[in-house]
Amino acid sequence: MRWTNGDDALPGRALPQVSSVTVLVPTRDEADNVQPLLDRLVPALAGLPAKVLFVDDSDDETPQRVEAAAQHSLLPVGLLHRPAGARDGGLGGAVLAGLHATRSDWVVVMDGDLQHPPQAVPRLLAAAAGADVVVASRHVAQGSSSGLAGWRRVLASGGATALAKAAFPGPLKGVSDPMSGFFAVRRAALDLEGLQPDGFKILLEVLVRAHPVRVREVGFVFEPRLHGGSKASVTEGLRFLRSLARLRSCTRRGRALAFAAVGASGIVVNLGLMLLLAGGWGVHYVWAAALATQGSSAWNALLTEHLVFADRAGAVGRRVRLLRSWLLNNASLLLRLPLLVLLVQRLHVGYLLASFLTLMTVFLCRFTVTDRFIYANWGIHDNAGRPSGSPRPRGRDRRSAAAAASGGPSEVPTAPVRRTGPGPHRLRRPTEGAGVVP
Repeated sequence: MRWTNGDDALPGRALPQVSSVTVLVPTRDEADNVQPLLDRLVPALAGLPAKVLFVDDSDDETPQRVEAAAQHSLLPVGLLHRPAGARDGGLGGAVLAGLHATRSDWVVVMDGDLQHPPQAVPRLLAAAAGADVVVASRHVAQGSSSGLAGWRRVLASGGATALAKAAFPGPLKGVSDPMSGFFAVRRAALDLEGLQPDGFKILLEVLVRAHPVRVREVGFVFEPRLHGGSKASVTEGLRFLRSLARLRSCTRRGRALAFAAVGASGIVVNLGLMLLLAGGWGVHYVWAAALATQGSSAWNALLTEHLVFADRAGAVGRRVRLLRSWLLNNASLLLRLPLLVLLVQRLHVGYLLASFLTLMTVFLCRFTVTDRFIYANWGIHDNAGRPSGSPRPRGRDRRSAAAAASGGPSEVPTAPVRRTGPGPHRLRRPTEGAGVVP
């Protein structure tokens, strides 16, 4: 990362609740917007201990424009360029890279196309006292979406917001604009290792995964883009839906629902194969059930691996996980077959209905075993030092654990602001490393 020093602060006001701030600007092909953005940030950040960090995924001249503008800027300007092939997570991944690179107490995330007005940054920071996240919202007082180009983008933005709030009614309670890409976050409130962004909507990732408990909103007017074209596309829309599904499945309840959906599709596969084998080819129903289980087991294992537990790499390889899944399904088959024979031979239930009933019988125990045995992160500990999957402390115990992880006091102060998560923020001890912006 390249860093060009300017004055640490311009003369003017100061905000006592903000000891240091980095304005983090993820960019992709925004060469023509770099200088206008810095021109507006300089007066907006006057009197603040502020720096600007561009995290760039561009293939155009954006890096060169940043370096040139930094030479004459009154603010310190940093550049972290991610070359092609190292741009994991899209815009959200760029923001995460910037969060890792800076050590400022507060980070303001904003787009580089000037649709997020620089003059609104001081208002975000002025609301920072007692908060973990301050969201610039288009849907509260003094807020507007007037800069959205065309009814399609307005409809897409509204639909995405409604979908996100329906998927996460708890974490997003009281947050009017979870799709906003303009927000300030207290860096110590984030567990950066727990974030797995994919695409544009990094704030949604922060609110759902990091569980900040203290959120405020400040209205802002979403302005028209100054130069260049929007990066929104059908591909990014599909990426958002995939990210939403992945986030939803990271909770145990959401994971159970996803597992149920995969299991339901597996039942269809199992019964279809059984009908083909027994009804079409005349295979005995017991043998047909055993063979159909092999096909549905492979189907379930692949979907479970990629859709339900995609965020759990575990301490073992994929082959071991798939082997465990196969063993589990065949162990359940040994339990199912006697029940299948009983239903068909003694109770005269049709073999397809009997097979369906036995499959439903073993479903609940299969999810518990899959969650605890196949995809348990054995040997992997979370940031509080607990084995992954172990019960999380609650209430005062959880606050003490969070503070202990950060080396701070045992109590975490509260503030009369909106709560969006199930408990206090998780604190993380700062780590030293190369490429760190103080």
